[in-house]
Amino acid sequence: MTKRFSSPRLIVSAQLITLAQTAFAAAFALNFWVSPSLAGDPFRNNEPHQIGDLTEAAFKAIFQQGNYPAADRYLQQAISKEPNEPLAYAIKASLAYGNKDWAKLDTYSQKTLETGQKLISSDPLRGNLYTAVGHFLEGAVVITREGTVKGVPQAFSRLRQVYEYLDKAEAISANDPELNLIKGYMDLLLAVNLPFASPDQAIGRLEQNAAPQYLVDRGVALAYRDLKRYAQALEYVNRAIKTTSDNPEIYYLKAQILKELGQKEKSQQMIQEAIANFDKALTKKSQLPGDLVKQIEHERKNAVSLNNPG
Repeated sequence: MTKRFSSPRLIVSAQLITLAQTAFAAAFALNFWVSPSLAGDPFRNNEPHQIGDLTEAAFKAIFQQGNYPAADRYLQQAISKEPNEPLAYAIKASLAYGNKDWAKLDTYSQKTLETGQKLISSDPLRGNLYTAVGHFLEGAVVITREGTVKGVPQAFSRLRQVYEYLDKAEAISANDPELNLIKGYMDLLLAVNLPFASPDQAIGRLEQNAAPQYLVDRGVALAYRDLKRYAQALEYVNRAIKTTSDNPEIYYLKAQILKELGQKEKSQQMIQEAIANFDKALTKKSQLPGDLVKQIEHERKNAVSLNNPG
């Protein structure tokens, strides 16, 4: 699989780090607050794997509710009581990136890799999957620490290892929903940035085999947004809203899509609807990271200026 990457320049800081943030902590379909008693495998309805209750609760707090403080509380408990679950460390690593805490990003990237490697003997599918994730996160650490010029060759080497272990996981269960969710997000990021890659193939992977569905819908909406196919992006973000209506981040995404579509179609009504969705996202700003809140406020201000030209 590595032959597709003909140049180290494919691994640039924005792409690598954005994937880490998006795939594990960007934030989604139950309309109640998550508690460990409700926990289970968030990816599989049949033949669930052993994922800790606290890790599962953290996953839902972020991806269903967009509630980062609650997720952080669950993760602190998970790391203490479920120390062999690599998903917990992967989420912690991405949260550290969001907080620009490079020391913790380094620490939890290493822990993701270590626990993924240890898991291979008891759960080869998830062990190989999170060994791949660990190598990916370590590549993000290299780019952050060394910068693009010096870090790219090392990150490129990491990416080859990412796909080596993804291939091993795929050989065990090619249709596994957790594998296809993570690999689908990775492939989408590359596809929307590389002229010869196929975003439709990556979208197909997500739609056919990935789960949970609310993360599939959000991922496809993100892809269509980045491809500037805004009408399709709006369709998928509306699907995600139906199942994750408590998550402020999904309204932020819808606001972004409406703003771009409004500009493209010169529709003040769409711009106004975008502002309303920015506002809806900001009603829960206390549960979002501070830098994300600032970004939403900045983009809302820009939308307002479009709505009031001159």
